[in-house]
Amino acid sequence: MRYFSTRDENSERPATLSEAIVQGAAKDGGLYLPESIPTVAHRLFEGLSVDAIAERGLAGFFEGDALEDDLHEIAHDALSFPVPLNRLEENLHVLELFHGPTAAFKDVGARFLAACMQRIPMNGARRTILVATSGDTGGAVAAAFYKRAGFDVIILFPDGRVSPLQAQQLSCWGENVRSFAVNGNFDDCQRLVKEAFANHDLCSTLGLSSANSINIGRLLPQIVYYLHAANLLYEEEGGPPGFIVPSGNLGNATACAIAKQMGARIGPVVLACNANRTVPDYFAMQGWRPRSSVTTLASAMDVGNPSNMERLRALFSDEEALRRELKAIAVSDEQISASIGFAFNSWGKAWCPHTATALYAYADMSDEVQQERPWVVVATAHAAKFAEVVEPIVGQNVEMPESLAALMDRPAHSEALEPDISAFKRALS
Repeated sequence: MRYFSTRDENSERPATLSEAIVQGAAKDGGLYLPESIPTVAHRLFEGLSVDAIAERGLAGFFEGDALEDDLHEIAHDALSFPVPLNRLEENLHVLELFHGPTAAFKDVGARFLAACMQRIPMNGARRTILVATSGDTGGAVAAAFYKRAGFDVIILFPDGRVSPLQAQQLSCWGENVRSFAVNGNFDDCQRLVKEAFANHDLCSTLGLSSANSINIGRLLPQIVYYLHAANLLYEEEGGPPGFIVPSGNLGNATACAIAKQMGARIGPVVLACNANRTVPDYFAMQGWRPRSSVTTLASAMDVGNPSNMERLRALFSDEEALRRELKAIAVSDEQISASIGFAFNSWGKAWCPHTATALYAYADMSDEVQQERPWVVVATAHAAKFAEVVEPIVGQNVEMPESLAALMDRPAHSEALEPDISAFKRALS
């Protein structure tokens, strides 16, 4: 399997999977996609654990690469925590992706990427993992690469625009991890990352690689939990489930779209966005109009220019086909709050604002649409990570997972940074 940039119309500069993972983004600024989407037979996954599904489901993407023989170990090492699919009511299920070490779905991709990179020869050189985060990605990447020999990590996060617990989780590591609080929003952080990768001197000096969902090594493992959930529900319900995906930078949505193209029995896919309307407006036929992000309760989805839209548009033959397969809804802060309260009163469980966004999208459907198939809400983070939002609504404390509690006891330190590539260079010199 070879990998091409979304901007390489003539497919003249293919990369191996290992090369695509190490480079992060393509040299022309595009994002890597495989030359073809491998198809799978759903019966391959019956009765298998998530790591075993990863080994079988991702085999085609690893074919012919130096990592091919390591896929079994990579999957086993990275996907060693539960991914439960729980029923809330007759046709509504929740796929809980927050049982990893940093209590967010980003643990799936970050741990898998780190396991891949650890097995790619470095010839004695160090690699620097540069990541922009709107909250959860940076913590997951830090945890995945912390104290890994041969790796440094640089985290850029928007100062004052992540939850207090997330800020702690982003800056409590030390050792081989440096955290920068950027005076701007997530889009400023993401722009700095792109400018850094476009700078030859920085790339060569630091050995830069990305751990955002622009990296194909982060994206591929996210396909696995869609294969897992779709197979379970089809066997139980006899029909393809629909998925409602909390969406910010669109990596999770792209993974779902790829899983469907692979042949997973997946029905409609709904992208649940917050008040950042770039994606919902695009699906409402208003054109692609990136803009500055706005601050919301679902802070990890505060993205005004989602990188992975470039991948989504490349995956489909035209915009009509893309809009036929995916839908999008914008959810306000007031609706998110109401959704958290309704879900707690209905099912006795507190959900994070991002999961609540998806739950609202389900509640907003007509009864007829709800009843025509099983639906899966993708739960992306533990509610304790957003206690300052959730607890006043549900009227009680949200118990913190042990893994998060341990991080809260660590000393934290971050460095202030202006959203300028020159300032970034000076900070690293």
